Amino acid sequence: QVQLVESGGGLVQPGGSLRLSCAASGFTLDYYAISWFRQAPGKEREGVSCISSSDASRYYADFVRGRFTISRDNAKNTVYLEMNSLRPEDTGVYYCAAERQVVAGCSTAKKTYAYWGQGTQVTVSS
Repeated sequence: QVQLVESGGGLVQPGGSLRLSCAASGFTLDYYAISWFRQAPGKEREGVSCISSSDASRYYADFVRGRFTISRDNAKNTVYLEMNSLRPEDTGVYYCAAERQVVAGCSTAKKTYAYWGQGTQVTVSS
C-alpha cells in the first residue's frame, strides 16, 4: 500500500524552527519528485517547495525562499522540510505529495501529484 506520512509539526514561537519529515512506505522515493504544500484555515492549498527525484532541482515559493530548505534522503525513503524564521502566516496544515518523475525538474502544482499524505499541523504563535 502506497503511503506518505508527515511528522514534525507542532506549536512554535515566531522566529522559531521546525523540521518536517515525509516518510514513504509501500514504494521507494528514488524515482519520485516530492512537493510540500500547506493549507491555512479558509484558504486554498498552496505549493511551498519541491525537489526532483535526483535532487538536481529544488524550488521554493517566494514566501519561504531563504527560510525553508527541502532535502531528501533516499536511503531513508524520507524527504524533509527544514523551516526557519517561522512567521504566524506560516501556520497551517503541511502536506507532502509524490509523483513519479517523468520530466526534468519539479512542480508545486497540485494536479501534478497522485500520492498525498494526511498532513501535519504547524502553528506559529506567541
